[in-house]
Amino acid sequence: MANSKSALKRIAIAERNRLRNKSYKSALRTLIKKYFQAVEEYGANPNPDKLKEAEQCLSAAYSKIDKAVKRRVLHRNNGARKKARLAKVLKQVATAS
Repeated sequence: MANSKSALKRIAIAERNRLRNKSYKSALRTLIKKYFQAVEEYGANPNPDKLKEAEQCLSAAYSKIDKAVKRRVLHRNNGARKKARLAKVLKQVATAS
């Protein structure tokens, strides 16, 4: 256990940050899963409505990634890698259709 007042404070701050980061990452994973599902549906049945839905999911995921990077939940390179991965999947499905 911590011996000083400052160490106790750092433990409390670290726990607060851990919980905030956990909620951001969880929401991000959920949005990414929804996006992959939307892209899969578009690939199975390509039509403009499915494409629009996939693009909306992409936009929501991009927004959450950017906010996580801004709040330093994710490193900027990690955020850029995630965004590139998402864009690549839609591009591959769109060119195949």
